[in-house]
Amino acid sequence: MNQAVERLIFALDVDELAEARRWVRELHRHVGVFKVGKQLFTRCGPEVVTMIRDEGGEVFLDLKYHDIPHTVAMAGIEACRLGVKMFNVHALGGKEMMSVTAQKTKESCAAAALPEPLLLAVTILTSSTDATLREIGIERPVTEMVPRLARLAQESGCGGVVASPLEVGLIRAACGPAFKIVTPGVRPAFAGSDDQKRIMTPGEAISVGADYLVIGRPISTDKEPLAAAQMILDEIVAALEKLS
Repeated sequence: MNQAVERLIFALDVDELAEARRWVRELHRHVGVFKVGKQLFTRCGPEVVTMIRDEGGEVFLDLKYHDIPHTVAMAGIEACRLGVKMFNVHALGGKEMMSVTAQKTKESCAAAALPEPLLLAVTILTSSTDATLREIGIERPVTEMVPRLARLAQESGCGGVVASPLEVGLIRAACGPAFKIVTPGVRPAFAGSDDQKRIMTPGEAISVGADYLVIGRPISTDKEPLAAAQMILDEIVAALEKLS
C-alpha cells in the first residue's frame, strides 16, 4: 500500500490556506504528494508550500513555468529553496529554456546541499485536443506532439513529463522506462470526467506505465473523501500486483 500512496498526487484546487490545511491533515495517510497549482499559490504564496511540508507532506508545485530561459531558471531555483518534491515547466518553451532551468537548479541544489526536485515538462494539456492545437497553429496531432515534446524534455535534462495517460505508451517508447510520467486526466469509474478530455481510470493508467497519478475532484467532491481515496489506492495496488 505504501507504494500506491507514494504514486497518488492530490490536487489541492482550493483558494484558502485553512481549507488546504484541512485536506492535507485529512488525506496525509492516503496521499503521497499534494499538488499546489496557480489558484492556491497566487492566493497564498509560498506559505502554502511551507504549511504542507510542516504537516509532513510532499509538494508538486504545478505552476507550469513558461518564459525566457533566465526567468524560468530563477523561478526553478526558488522552487528548490521551498523544498518541493517536483515542479514543472512548459515543454513548448523550448530546449534552451528547459536546459538552462535543469542546469541552474541542479547547480543551486548542489551548492546549498538541498535535495534536487524532479523537474517535469508539461507536454500537451489533458484538456486539449487536435482541434485545440490547430487553433494555435500546430498542425501535428496530439499523438505526435506528446512524444516529440517528451524527447525534447529528456534531452534538455528534465526527469519526466506531465501527460495524459493515453500517451504514456508513446512516451515510454520514445524515452524509456526510467523517465518519470505524471498523469492528470485520471478519473476512477465512480467519478465524472469533468473538463478532462483524454482520460483513463487509475488502474488503467498504472497498467500502461504511469508513475504518478494526479487526482482531485473525484476525491474532494465525493461524499466520503477518505473512502474515495482508499478505493483509488486499492485500484492502484491491484494494477501494481498485476505488473509484478
